[in-house]
Amino acid sequence: MLITRRLEFDAGHRIPNHKSQCKHLHGHRYAIEISLSGEVIDTEGQSEQGMVMDFSDVKRIAQEKLVNLWDHAFLVYRHDTLVCDFLATLPDHKTVIFDVVPTAENLAQAAFNILDPAYQNLYGNNLILDRIRLFETPNNWVDCVRC
Repeated sequence: MLITRRLEFDAGHRIPNHKSQCKHLHGHRYAIEISLSGEVIDTEGQSEQGMVMDFSDVKRIAQEKLVNLWDHAFLVYRHDTLVCDFLATLPDHKTVIFDVVPTAENLAQAAFNILDPAYQNLYGNNLILDRIRLFETPNNWVDCVRC
């Protein structure tokens, strides 16, 4: 069985070597969909009986491990020193530094890597993270899937 929970967050970034407008500082209303697979829990009396995982738990874990950290942050490439140096001058600025350029593809992979261990087999029902779908805009998204 496959379940999916969607959350949204706002963040800024730039693609430093891009040939178009994306080379400039800008932001997006990102949406992330977390798809998990596992067996439906059939333990009589268990709170999650009839579920793969409680959707509120999917949300809580995603917020704790990722969304709260990335929301209203600037997602920046470590080697984009001009922007890193600038952001360092802003007191208490929320900045998340990546070892890769923060494209939708790289952010989806980073999200998968962060969330994968957080969801593994929480209920003894073979629960695993199958897919992260990251929307950069309503019309553009990336799927990072378990191989």
